[in-house]
Amino acid sequence: MMPLVSVVILNWNGISLLQKFIPILIKYNSCNYQIYVIDNGSTDESVDWLQKNYPDDIKLITLNENYGFAKGYNEGLKQIESDYYILLNSDVAVSNNWCEPLIDFLEKNKDYAALQPKILSFSNPEYFEYAGAAGGYVDKWGYPFCRGRIFNTIEKDTGQYDDITDIFWASGACFVIRSSIYNQLGGFDERFFAHMEEIDLCWRIQHLGYKLACIPQSKIYHLGGASLQYNDPKKLFLNIRNNYLMLYKNLPPYIFRKVYKVRHLIEYLMILFYFITGKFSNIKAISLAHKDFDNLKKYYDPKINSETTKFLYPRSILIDYFLRNKKIFSKLKFHYVQN
Repeated sequence: MMPLVSVVILNWNGISLLQKFIPILIKYNSCNYQIYVIDNGSTDESVDWLQKNYPDDIKLITLNENYGFAKGYNEGLKQIESDYYILLNSDVAVSNNWCEPLIDFLEKNKDYAALQPKILSFSNPEYFEYAGAAGGYVDKWGYPFCRGRIFNTIEKDTGQYDDITDIFWASGACFVIRSSIYNQLGGFDERFFAHMEEIDLCWRIQHLGYKLACIPQSKIYHLGGASLQYNDPKKLFLNIRNNYLMLYKNLPPYIFRKVYKVRHLIEYLMILFYFITGKFSNIKAISLAHKDFDNLKKYYDPKINSETTKFLYPRSILIDYFLRNKKIFSKLKFHYVQN
């Protein structure tokens, strides 16, 4: 019996992206998936356009306000019955036979709960895309990086990461997960609103003893930067606050306290840099991120499997990148294998 597969797009005022990428998604539906669009309270013509142009191809779920990435997906997925969810950004172009390798792998490997494909740049297809590349990892101080992208160094795809590999986190640009695991964990943490909620969910998946992988036989092309630009103060606020929340929830307390002290020192240096360069809105964003984290952490009673800390990159990616000039993943000599 064929599994039920649902490709689910979260939309907020993204009619231009839907017009560009929905036809591609329908064209390459060889996996016989059902397409859903969860509309996050859009005020543009998104809903009318979908109803007029794709009344039979797309099932529409409308929410009454913009709940953000995390709660938007949680609310919408409550209305979808499926074996697998493929959470797909609205600015992604899929390719021929992109779905089959993902679902086939999960069908054959029951110890894996979530996956991502190889993610390439829509604007520059020979290169990996910033948000996910060929699979994500986290260093000992909580900084995420990817095979194919460390900080702002993005590698050209020459097939160097074409092996199926265990990863620490799968990108929210194309996040493939067993629906049973998603629902068991309560989905994304809604307090994150947006950014790093997928890394937090991937970490919680590993607390249950499941594994994650990148399946490079599946390729997609991500436009990127469609919600917030990479240097936007709001994105800086969300990334810092949510990173602290993620670490607080998933690290043993004694490790978190050590990480928190080191991260404070690093962010003091960031504040000094932003002061010198006159980016005062970024200074405010960092300050607000710390305050909001202090307010939110009291709501958590983390359920931690300390064994997951062995899957963290055991060095500082900051030191490796900026001081040791290790700017591509292959130079890290990091062989990530989950037991």
